[in-house]
Amino acid sequence: MTAPVASTEDLIYSVEDGIARLTFNRPQARNALTFAMYEQMAAICETINNDRSIKAMILTGAGDKAFASGTDISQFRAFKTAQDALDYEARIDRVLGALEACRVPTIAAIAGACTGGGAGIAACCDIRIGTETTRMGFPIARTLGNCLSMSNISRLVALVGPARTKDLIFKARLVEAPEALALGLLNEVVPDVATLQRRADETAKLVASHAPITLEVTKEAVRRIRRTLTRDEGEELILRAYMSEDFREGMDAFLNKRSPNWKGK
Repeated sequence: MTAPVASTEDLIYSVEDGIARLTFNRPQARNALTFAMYEQMAAICETINNDRSIKAMILTGAGDKAFASGTDISQFRAFKTAQDALDYEARIDRVLGALEACRVPTIAAIAGACTGGGAGIAACCDIRIGTETTRMGFPIARTLGNCLSMSNISRLVALVGPARTKDLIFKARLVEAPEALALGLLNEVVPDVATLQRRADETAKLVASHAPITLEVTKEAVRRIRRTLTRDEGEELILRAYMSEDFREGMDAFLNKRSPNWKGK
């Protein structure tokens, strides 16, 4: 039985036979997320938490070019004050925190690019399946000159360790599927998109058949074990990045398709 679909043009949501599916649907923008899409994702997690008929959720991107390439950069143009930066990072922490704490197993089906905020979303998921074309990373040191939210850094360190976290961000490189699998950024790699969707469905059905309370308490226990930096602990770091001349330069360079001229201030 198929539940009513609650979706928008940019984010498609449906439930069928107890399996929720969330699709980032902006392939023309490599599935970059608007602020409204972030908020809808948080609302969907709340809906799932209140609907015991839902047993698992699959997150994926439309097309084969990208899972999600992060936040739509054009929205940063409106940033004028320190509070704008803090509010944005608070939003990311809240929304991704809601995804991470969603009571059902979450499965990221990742084809193509999974970068920035998109990689942050994938890191929140319990299981990540990629294809041979999957590339993951946080290239912000090359592109925008901003920083990850404190919760994103905490999750990344938990997944791959502090040394590899610094390697990924310092080098601003995108990790190909075999290395992502070895690092733990991916749990499994399949040949193509058709196989990816089939495998995500199979995995969702498998975990949905298991004792839900066992899965819920295990998921929550793992979440509690991981140390997460709070917003207050990282506030001055966020402001240093977002209030810098380099961030303005990086944003302008990105939107105008030129190389940024970093000044370190």
